[in-house]
Formats: sequence, structure tokens, C-alpha cells
Amino acid sequence: MKLKTKINIQNTKNKYPLIGFIAKGTLIALCVSLVLVLVFAFILKFTNISDSVINPINQVIKGISIFLGVFIGLKKCKELGLVSGLLIGFIYTLLAFLVFSLLSGSFVFDITLLTDSVFGAVIGAICGIISVNIKKSAN
Repeated sequence: MKLKTKINIQNTKNKYPLIGFIAKGTLIALCVSLVLVLVFAFILKFTNISDSVINPINQVIKGISIFLGVFIGLKKCKELGLVSGLLIGFIYTLLAFLVFSLLSGSFVFDITLLTDSVFGAVIGAICGIISVNIKKSAN
């Protein structure tokens, strides 16, 4: 009498795939942000744009960066869009603060960092929900 045994081998590479999606989305958002800020700085150098436009444009750049980071980072993710997007937006905001503070040479911890973190998390959560649900309806 032979006993058939079924061996269940877990794929340890994909044990925590959500962390990979979040890391990928955050890095993509940061790269997009760096490129867009560089383009905006180039435009500022050669045009006479008012200083009052700089803060709104920076918010738009952050929004676009988070949007692209979430959509590209969660391309293969089928669930937990809200949590993943929220984390991508929040972590991106903190990393962007660190990177741009290093580039400017000054770290200023004030209410702006808190509002930017909330803004990033909310935008990321909304984009995460949309991203995951668009992919579900397309299948």
C-alpha cells in the first residue's frame, strides 16, 4: 500500500508581496517628483513666474508623483488598494521631505510637514482604491 503525500512548498519570495508593491510605488513616486521638480526649476530659471505660483505647483507635483507611484507600483496588486496607496503616499512624503531637505541643506519640522503627510496619505489612498478597482473591472 502506497501513501501519496502532497508536499506543499511555499514560495518564500512572495511571502510579503505588499511590501514590494509599496517600496516600488514609493521609489517611483520619488523619482517622478525629482524629475518634475528639476523641470519646474528649469522653467523658473528662464521665465518670470510669480513666487505665489510655486507652492501650488509643488502640490501638483506631489499629487502627480503619488498618482503615478501608486498606479505603477500597484499594477499587479489585486487587493488592499486603500492601505497600499495610503502607505505609498505617506512614505513618499516623508522620503521626499528628507531628500529635498538634504538638497536644500535645512530641515524644518513644522505644520507643513504634517499637512503634506496627510495630503500624501489621502491622495495615495484614493489612487490605491481606484487603481485596484480599475484592474478588477478590466478583467
